[in-house]
Order: sequence, then C-alpha cells, then structure tokens
Amino acid sequence: MVSPHPVDTRLPIFRQLAFGIQHVLIMYTGCITVPLVFGAAVGLDQDTIAMLISADLLIAGLITIVQSLGVGKLAGVRLPIVCGATFAGLTPMILIAKEYGLQAVYGSMLVGGIIGLALAWPFATIIRFFPPLVTGAVLTVVGISLIGVAGGLIVGSDPSSPTYGSPAGILLAVLVIAVAIGFLCLGRGIWAQLGVLIALVVGTVAAAPLGMIDLSGVAGSSWVGLPSPFHFGAPEFPITAVVAMSIVMAVVFAESTASMLAVSEITGKRVSKGDIARGLAGDGASAVLGGIFNAFVDTVFTQNVGAVATTRVYSRYVTATSGAILVVLGALPKVSSVVAGLPKPVVGGVGLILFATVALVGINTLRSVDLSDRINSTIAAVAVGVGLLPELSEELFAKFPSSAQILLGSGITLAAITAFSLNLLFNHTRLGRMARASSRPGTPAPDTSAELPSPVGVVREPATV
Repeated sequence: MVSPHPVDTRLPIFRQLAFGIQHVLIMYTGCITVPLVFGAAVGLDQDTIAMLISADLLIAGLITIVQSLGVGKLAGVRLPIVCGATFAGLTPMILIAKEYGLQAVYGSMLVGGIIGLALAWPFATIIRFFPPLVTGAVLTVVGISLIGVAGGLIVGSDPSSPTYGSPAGILLAVLVIAVAIGFLCLGRGIWAQLGVLIALVVGTVAAAPLGMIDLSGVAGSSWVGLPSPFHFGAPEFPITAVVAMSIVMAVVFAESTASMLAVSEITGKRVSKGDIARGLAGDGASAVLGGIFNAFVDTVFTQNVGAVATTRVYSRYVTATSGAILVVLGALPKVSSVVAGLPKPVVGGVGLILFATVALVGINTLRSVDLSDRINSTIAAVAVGVGLLPELSEELFAKFPSSAQILLGSGITLAAITAFSLNLLFNHTRLGRMARASSRPGTPAPDTSAELPSPVGVVREPATV
C-alpha cells in the first residue's frame, strides 16, 4: 500500500496541537496589527476595534481551514498554509473610510471578493503577467507607504493634544523596537520567530506604570460571542472604492500564488493550475466574508511558510488545527478587548518593524529580477516612484474630484497599475523586444513566457510578521 504524502498525513493529536499553537503564535502579531492600525487611523473607539480584531481572527481561522482541508473542488489549495490579514489593503481601506465611510469599505471589499472568486481560475492562467518585477515594486511601495501610519501611532494624530509627540510615547516605541531587534537578531529557533510578539508584550508591560493602557472596555465585553454581520450598516458600493479593492485583490492573488508555490517546493507536493485557482478562490472568499463580518482580506502568511520549512512538519492538518484555534480566539470578545487596549506607541513600534519588513521583502523580490536590463530597471523605478508620490506629496491630487482621490491617493493602487501596465507593454509585446534589440544587437529579450513565477526569492509577506 502506498503511504500518503507527508502533506496528507495526520499527526498524533498532541503533536498536531502543539505545532498548531506554534503557527498561531508566529502569525498572531501580524494578524492583529492590521485591525489595530486601521481602527486607530479612522478614529474608531476601543470597543469597535475589539470587534474588528475578533472578526479578523475569525475569518483568518476559517480561511486557514479552507486552504488546508479544501472545500470540494471549489476552494482551498490543500497545503499546510496559514492565512491572515494582508497589509496591501490597509491604505486603500483607510482612504475609502475617510471619503465614503465604513459602509463603503466593507461594501467594496465584498464586491472585490466576488470579483476575485469569479477571476480565480482565469487569474491562475495569466499569473505570468504578475512576475517578481510587478509584485516586488508593489510590495516595496506597500511597506514604505505604511511607515507614516506607524509614525502617526507613535506620536499621535492630533497636534493640539497634550500627549502629541510625547517623549514617553516615543521612548516606549524605541523600547519595543530594541526588544524586537534583540530577539530577531540574537534569538534562535522559536524565540527569533516570536521576537515581535515578545516585544509587543514587553512594551505593554512597560506602558502600564505610565497609565497608557486602556482596559475600560474589557469588563463590559462578553466572554463568548461572534461579530455581527454588517456591523456598520448596509454596505455601499462607490465605483472608485470597488475598483480600488479589486486592484488589491489582484495584488493579493499575486502574493498568495508565490507563497503557495513556495510551500509546494518545500513540501514536494506539486500543485496544478487548478490547485492554485482553488487557493485564489480562498482569498476571494476571505474578502466576501470580510465584507460581511467586518474583517479584512487575507493572504498566505509567509512567516508560517518559513515555519513549515524550519520544522519540516508538512501536515496540512496541523495548519487546519491552527485555523481552529484562530476561530476560537475570534469567538472570545474579552480577549480582543484586551488587545484593543494596547498603547498606540507600542502598536506603532511593532508596525514600524512589520511595515519596513514588507518593503524589504519587496526589495528582495526585485533582486530576483534582471535589473541590469534597462527596461526592467526603468519599470521598477517608475512604479516605485509613482507609488510613493501621494505618500510624500499629500496635496498632489487635492484639486482632483474626491472620488478620483481614492485611486490616485493610494500609492499601492498607483504602483500596481503602473508596474502591471509597463511590464505588459515592454515585456509582453514587440515593443520591448524592439527596444532591447536596438540597444543590444544580437541579444535576445528575456524569457517572460513562464506561466507561473518561480517560488525562489518571491515570498510575499514579511518573515517576521
């Protein structure tokens, strides 16, 4: 009798639980950072942020189970992967919330997810149009554009407030960063992987005597409960917001594809286009469920991909156990209320590390591209430059219609459109071949015909999230 592949093998229950808990600990900080930063950026109260955290963990758990175990032939790549909220949607969501309100945020996410479900199979066949050149440039912009958000959490958002730019808050953030550096650089094994989470805990403990922890909402929260659908009211669907979230879905698809291919390479379990399409359908389902239950778009967390490679535990039932644990955590509102009370400078310090790491992942992805080719280097430079314009020059599009500012004001959206369009124009048409032939006679154009990008060096989410 043929033995099952290690990916399809069940472990003894206690080992399966232990490795499942380890996966949750590794990804937890990155997962909760998205609702914490989003809630602070749009001015939500502590109880509402706690609700977002519960929804975030709940949907992340459900999608992790779907991706690990699969749902028939509809969704799930059936690999040992853990999913959580992606940073790629953060800036567009903040812009949509400020322009149209939270009903539009979740309405556009819902439609973006439906579009993602519809395009999962076609996207799996055209993934070659989203090579490392495109995704690397976009991820670089994602990380750099969010550093300002982290800075706002550290110093505050109201210059008239007496606590704005407080030395205590800044020093607290420095402490968090220093602790994280110590564990990330000097720790070994699981201690290095948990460095950011440990820094979050140390910073919170240090903030207690300073009176910077607000746990007023904990007493009134329930021990057990689930987020209510459409908490902010009936969803709304402004066309520009829908377009922005649909672009986010395309970026997420490219992220997840590379991570799924990396897991396939690590485990030796080959995946087909159909497997990739079902994995992408899982991402689309996360946006649909996120739109209904006030959560966020999920992607494959690469730090957990690294954990699979490090531990050599390839069972998808382990990550399914992680998903079940996340569902349980999402059903405990009191735990989410405690997390929502974390001091903003602590969250900002953690966010600074995570966001900068996203940028470095983008830069590392670009290293796998032949940047000695003048066309590739030009595409990357223009995409990053255009993407950073609205972040560094906030009034750039101030005189444009407010609806257009949702698209133009998002550096992530601009970078994605620019990188995709230029890559399509110069790497998939005769124009690029002609340009290269004129500059280097006799030199063939780079091969861009591969249908799926190589997993080597193309891992999307930061290894320390």
